[in-house]
Amino acid sequence: MKREKSCGAVVYKTERCEYLFLIEHMAAGHWSLPKGHMEDGETESETAIREIKEETNLEIELDTSFRSVISYSPFRGCVKDVVFFIAKAVSDKLIRQECEVRELAWLPFEQAHEMLTFISDREVLEQAQRHLRQNAQKE
Repeated sequence: MKREKSCGAVVYKTERCEYLFLIEHMAAGHWSLPKGHMEDGETESETAIREIKEETNLEIELDTSFRSVISYSPFRGCVKDVVFFIAKAVSDKLIRQECEVRELAWLPFEQAHEMLTFISDREVLEQAQRHLRQNAQKE
């Protein structure tokens, strides 16, 4: 059984006391959270930061206190693990990676949740929002 690994993050920013989440309309047609394949020698964090920069042009602050892993089979004989963190956008000039990403959208939770194609991505978004709310209450 072949194994693959990707890393990414639930990227957010705050506007008018509301979280907005970044989702991507991929060239393959689905809506997803930013993520990509690990390269040799990279840590999970390094992969997430690099992939988000490549796909969106954003500088981020990665929060590794949140970590969610989904697994699925992209094709027969292969299992893929995707590790998601939370990341706060610290820049706001979006430039999509044209070969992979059709469109980038900042959306409130409900709209982002509805737009995501895969249930596993929706579940990660739900977990991330809970994490953000719990940490906001502690501050």
